[in-house]
Amino acid sequence: MVYDKIIEMICEQFDMEPDQLNENTTFIEDMGIDSVDVVELVVELEEEFGLDDIPEEELRNLRTIGDLAAYVSAHI
Repeated sequence: MVYDKIIEMICEQFDMEPDQLNENTTFIEDMGIDSVDVVELVVELEEEFGLDDIPEEELRNLRTIGDLAAYVSAHI
């Protein structure tokens, strides 16, 4: 559920198709989005899943969709 919702949000926010994405897709290298876009996505995810703010040091470690899904799953 978390992974699917993240894919849905990414597709909506960045005008992508789900078949372009997988758990190993990197935000910057594969998707070509910058760190500001990643932060905006994370803010939306925090609201969607009722998460506390993700600390900046943790945010730096979230390089792929799989990383993000694992983090969100572990903290909801």
